[in-house]
Amino acid sequence: MPLTQAESVIKNIIREIGQECAAHGEIVSETLVAFMVKAVVLDPSNGFNVDRTLIKSDVQKLVKLCVTRLLDSKNPSLDTIKMQVYFDMNYTSREEFLEEHHRVLESRLGSVSREITDNRACAREELESLYRKIVSYVLLRSGLGSPTDIKVVREATAALQSVFPQAELGTFLTLSKKDKERQLKELTMIVTGIRLFNRDCGKGGGGVDDLPAILREAIPATTQHIDSQLQIAQDQAYRYTAILEKVSKNPLMSKELQPYMLKEALYNVRQYEIFLQIILSDIITCAQEVEVMVKQLGAQLEQLKMTVKSKTAVPTSQVFPIFIALSNLWTSFQDETVLISVLSNLTTHLEPFLGAHELLLPEKVLQDLLDGVTVKTDVCRMKEHMEDRVHPADFRKVEWLFPETTANFDKLLIQYRRFCAYTFATTDGLLLPGNPAIGILKYKEKYYTFNSRDAAYSFAENPENYIDLIREKAKKNAELIQLLELHQQLETLIPYSQMKDVDKHYIKPITKCESGTQTDTHILPPTIVRSYEWNEWELRRKAIKLANLRQKVTHSVQTDLSHMRRENCSQVYSSKDASTQSTREGSTRVPRPQIYIAGLRGGPTKTTHGVKVNLTRAVDET
Repeated sequence: MPLTQAESVIKNIIREIGQECAAHGEIVSETLVAFMVKAVVLDPSNGFNVDRTLIKSDVQKLVKLCVTRLLDSKNPSLDTIKMQVYFDMNYTSREEFLEEHHRVLESRLGSVSREITDNRACAREELESLYRKIVSYVLLRSGLGSPTDIKVVREATAALQSVFPQAELGTFLTLSKKDKERQLKELTMIVTGIRLFNRDCGKGGGGVDDLPAILREAIPATTQHIDSQLQIAQDQAYRYTAILEKVSKNPLMSKELQPYMLKEALYNVRQYEIFLQIILSDIITCAQEVEVMVKQLGAQLEQLKMTVKSKTAVPTSQVFPIFIALSNLWTSFQDETVLISVLSNLTTHLEPFLGAHELLLPEKVLQDLLDGVTVKTDVCRMKEHMEDRVHPADFRKVEWLFPETTANFDKLLIQYRRFCAYTFATTDGLLLPGNPAIGILKYKEKYYTFNSRDAAYSFAENPENYIDLIREKAKKNAELIQLLELHQQLETLIPYSQMKDVDKHYIKPITKCESGTQTDTHILPPTIVRSYEWNEWELRRKAIKLANLRQKVTHSVQTDLSHMRRENCSQVYSSKDASTQSTREGSTRVPRPQIYIAGLRGGPTKTTHGVKVNLTRAVDET
């Protein structure tokens, strides 16, 4: 059958089922009907072959089975499927929600923006009308008050006139359409910042809600409500689990409990618990964002007060950026307010999907079933086997991961929502929480946890067998496909909200081990020229410096008080012994001078006459 023809047949089947349910007073969405059609076809007990073309009798049988299941108001399985479809259609991630919220706001303001940007006003009345439209646009975009409130309009007009007088409309009209839209957004942010500053100073702020105070009250109240609902759901799940665990050990009790649909009720309350945890996580993120934004808001207002003080005029370059930052912060507060409101409404609308519990399992019946049974929490179950860890040495073909050997241990995407795969496969669909601390099994790039070491060993012996058993159980109970995240095994039933998370299934563990490396430092000689300069101005600066040094003289002085403080050092060569030797020995001797002077004592005359007598021998005589 061609694809288009098959799609047409499926659409006709969905339409017919919807009409049948409406005739019985039950209004169902097309998404729910489509999910139920696929669930009925996948159930092997219904005898449909997905590879064979549906004949008329098959279509009638399919319609009848779907209508019967959709009209079964006392079936927890149907309530779980409805809950899953509702959550999938109404929940988006934080980033996607804010993006869609801003897109919707832009589309709503589109007509008002076009009236301003396409305006060709010339007359005075037309210009005044255009200015009033700009004021309305600023109020609608900022969300600070109603455009029909005279007091709010006057305050916004005064703020706008301080930055965009009506006389500048002529210049505004000459701009291109994109420039007009950009200027309108800037004017909105500046006017919003001015009004928030005036409100903080007690000079205005009419129609402006105290969003930080509202969020401070709303977030704890919403968190407390979800915590209480989560506690109730978990207590209920613990009691159902205790009874089903007792039944798994005593198969004779299973027929007695069949009318109570205890297993389906457990799936219902576990799915509700998972959805509440997702919503609670988003609300905690909102609380963290709000806490940061409150501090930023106070800092911006304080900075603005310090800038303005008592001045009559302040440069726009100083205050406009702060006004814009204030506006962006306030927009974030508005986003968080809307997000909290949506998450709170989503929580409220999930509660009706638990209605079948009181009808099927009244409190008296439940207490009778719990007689002699010990109710354990998920934490208690995990603590019981905390020390019974898997020994990797017992296995050769499979890999086990542990917290101390895997860096991203907490980020691994565990199969079956971290429930024990072995227990679910071997019992009648019992959901027991797995304990990652005893070891995570890695098999075909997927990760599995178990509630005990014995369960882990049994599963590791033949994983494919247990995986097939779980897949077959999911075909019989369609709500398990989303509850246990089995979309990879049954790709025909992947909801839209899960499509973006498909890549998460391929998160690889980052294993840790002790290792060390050593390399030689500077294997190759350095080739860096330290004196190199690429900057022409730096070279010019150095040239001027060298030119100036030619005309300079270096002087140094030393005072009487400082000359002893300087450390001096000197270096000398050590003395050495040296000698020389000539070729022959020789000596000479000169005569000794012998000179005598006679007559120094005087004589008979008064005049002394001395006589010098040289008796030195000649050289050749010696």
